Amino acid sequence: MMQMTNPQQQQYDRGITIFSPDGRLFQVEYAKEAVKKGATALGITYENGVVLAATRSTPELQVRNPEKVFKLDDHIGVATSGLVADGRTLVDEARNEAQKHLMTFDEEIPTSVLATFIADRCQQFTQYGGVRPYGLSTISGGVKDGEAEVYHTDPSGTLSQWKAVAIGKGRQKAKEHLEENWEEGLDQEAAIEIAVEALSEGEEDIELKNVELAVLNTEEDFKRYSPQELEDQGVEL
Repeated sequence: MMQMTNPQQQQYDRGITIFSPDGRLFQVEYAKEAVKKGATALGITYENGVVLAATRSTPELQVRNPEKVFKLDDHIGVATSGLVADGRTLVDEARNEAQKHLMTFDEEIPTSVLATFIADRCQQFTQYGGVRPYGLSTISGGVKDGEAEVYHTDPSGTLSQWKAVAIGKGRQKAKEHLEENWEEGLDQEAAIEIAVEALSEGEEDIELKNVELAVLNTEEDFKRYSPQELEDQGVEL
């Protein structure tokens, strides 16, 4: 049975800039619910780099499937969960910001700076009338000056740093797998295996063809792995 909003809530859930009497912004909460229905995505740091991964459906007749793991620059990428179109738009803005930083400061943008830009952009859309929040959470991962970092943002603009984190509809079981298996000093092969296993825990019916995965490390720029490459590496589901 559909749960109806109460009259008091209905007074406040149409205005993004209006707090309810108990201090809630309902439109932001609704955006977070949209993320909970999105594809499972995760980010893992390991000894020399970062793994970003997500699940995606593969309909037989579809020619091109929307990406969930994006390259922002050679040294940094992002995995998204939530509304696909919102993700594409925010990724384009993040790419522009990375290039602006390079042109202005003559250096690659640090992961923390780009993740902060994404969080600030999301937060701005919780302050103004006539717009809605991004229905999107992101996991930014990058390697700069030998430091591997992973950051998470949500539709409210909250920014947090993690060693390993998962988002989307399978986040709870995926997080539990990461908590049980992540450890300091992981090598790349182990990190990839844990990432794929965590996605499988979150969405039990997936196959390797449903896994989108990329790796960045101190010796190699952003590299996307195809299902066949994962299989050749010995990854199994």
